[in-house]
Amino acid sequence: MKHFTSFLVSLCLFAGHAITAEPEKPNIVFILADDLGRTDVGFMGCKEIRTPQLDKLAAAGAVLDAHYVQPVCSPTRAALMTGRYATHTGVYTIVRPHAPWGLPLEERTLAQALRAAGYETAITGKWHLGEFEEAYRPTRRGFDHQYGFWFGMIDYFKHTRDTTLDWHRNDQPCNDEGYSTHLIAKEACRRVREKQPDKPLFLYLPFNAVHGPFQVPDSYLAPYDKLTGTRRTYAGMVLAMDEAVGQVVAALEEKKLKENTLIVFSSDNGGPSPGRITTNGPLRAGKGTIYEGGIRVCAFASWPGRIPAGTIKEPIHAVDWYPTLVKLAGGKLEQKLPLDGLDIWPVLTQGTKSPHDALLLCGGRPEQAAIRMGDWKLLSNASEVDAEKSEGKTAGKRARGKAARVTHGVELYNLADDIGEKKNLADAQPEKVKELRAKLDALLKNAVPSGVVQAATATAKPKRRQQK
Repeated sequence: MKHFTSFLVSLCLFAGHAITAEPEKPNIVFILADDLGRTDVGFMGCKEIRTPQLDKLAAAGAVLDAHYVQPVCSPTRAALMTGRYATHTGVYTIVRPHAPWGLPLEERTLAQALRAAGYETAITGKWHLGEFEEAYRPTRRGFDHQYGFWFGMIDYFKHTRDTTLDWHRNDQPCNDEGYSTHLIAKEACRRVREKQPDKPLFLYLPFNAVHGPFQVPDSYLAPYDKLTGTRRTYAGMVLAMDEAVGQVVAALEEKKLKENTLIVFSSDNGGPSPGRITTNGPLRAGKGTIYEGGIRVCAFASWPGRIPAGTIKEPIHAVDWYPTLVKLAGGKLEQKLPLDGLDIWPVLTQGTKSPHDALLLCGGRPEQAAIRMGDWKLLSNASEVDAEKSEGKTAGKRARGKAARVTHGVELYNLADDIGEKKNLADAQPEKVKELRAKLDALLKNAVPSGVVQAATATAKPKRRQQK
């Protein structure tokens, strides 16, 4: 009996050790809003628009005060999916419908890396990284399940871009009816409820909310009768998205998955038309620019018990999520193409400093870029443009008329003293300009051309041969 008791004790200790050595892999839900203003959510101080579901998650986690992305949609998605800057993927600008390019096929995606680590992978919402050939579509880039749309700027009720239907399930046309935010939420909840029991879930949830066209069911306008025009519609769209997030969280709770789920939320870029439709607080400019208002967005990471509640002011970038999540999932980071992102898990959980000595902040072309080192930020060839007016136009047309760019030279700001980037210190701080310029040039040294340029070059070559 004595020996049997000792055996049971040893067995229990062994089992306990095994559990400690092999922790359960977390589910990962990454929520990406589209064109959301930095200060249009409660957890960033907004009093005008209600976001109770987002606020609850943010309060239980870490608000990321210096979370950087790209100035527009596709480049942020490419950075998130690859852990690599636009200077290495070539995705500097929006991948427009039917464009003969997309996220290069040699890029390994976050979905592929997590699937290799044993995850079930799903995208519910907006892809926007190429669809002109099957190989560029979500189900060929690592996602087990796809639901939603390939393009951007679709009609929320008709699910069309211009006259083309853009609604798909597993990359096949789908005619589901309803408001897109509602459909995306419904599918996300289904993916949670039908999760494979033997695999953790990676759910990528990129809403088209709150991108134009500005459309929302009338019921969401009721709380905002004091607002007028597009701002009121936009507020209703934010409310609908917030409600959708709450539904997904409820599904996680229903399936008893929430305690082991990391939820990350971010906007894909700053709000367009700041001061008229969106608000970016004291930050300068908005979507389409490399000023803070275009690339420093509202974001949080929430996992109670793992990520302490509070605010993190250390600068991090969308490229950092790839290595952070893959490492957290027990996946492998060894790959052919080198990563720009760094593991920020210690920043989130232990309050350490950012692992970056500098962040590269890319614009719409290689020569338009900024760098942040500590509190200092240097910009080269920055421009201010109304991204809302230029969104649906070609690159050539976008540079003319009312949406014409006003391009500046070299600018230097100290963000600790001047978060609104109002006082250019370039002339007063020549040595600091020289220091940051050297670092920026080094980061841009091997920048690849834009995918738009590469595609145009590839299609032009046969034409030249025919002319001969």
